[in-house]
Amino acid sequence: MANRRTKWQRLFVNDWYGQGRRLVELTSGTAVWYHTGLPPVPIRWVLVRDPKGKFETRALLCTQLDQHPRQILQWFLWRWQVEVTFQEVRNHLGVETQRQWSDLAIARTTPVLLGLFSIVTLLAHRLARNGQLPIRQAAWYTKTQATFSDAIAAVRQQLWHPANFFTSRSELDMIKLPQTLFSGLCHAVCYAA
Repeated sequence: MANRRTKWQRLFVNDWYGQGRRLVELTSGTAVWYHTGLPPVPIRWVLVRDPKGKFETRALLCTQLDQHPRQILQWFLWRWQVEVTFQEVRNHLGVETQRQWSDLAIARTTPVLLGLFSIVTLLAHRLARNGQLPIRQAAWYTKTQATFSDAIAAVRQQLWHPANFFTSRSELDMIKLPQTLFSGLCHAVCYAA
């Protein structure tokens, strides 16, 4: 199945799917991409494999023949971060569940939701720098980095803090809750989907 004459180049890549630095092997060449009814397109192909065999060998394709295989691999890794961003936006902000009546409204909604995602990410980054971004754990799922669920809950907690709300001056409009009950309710609402 594997040709022993294939020359593989070993190199280290950074930020391999968020797992840090990793050793991979590359080989590359050129070919023609053909699809019925369309003109053939010359491409550079890059095969990426793990010397330890922990992930499947992958084929990357690029129409820029003069690009170095390492650059093509780097573009692919950068693309992964964008894909994760869109997945998080779909899961937490409902980009695919828009219910507007006009195409213009839908065209405005997606950029606004991506902007909201960016604002939450920036605010969460500030909280993380200050050591105020808790990472919620479960007995069956431990994690070392905050997820977007953790980020949006922490931002909600900051925005919904009682000090940010004006309270009624009249005692008749105020209902007193024990602090622990209020904190528990606030925490539950912050993590609600």
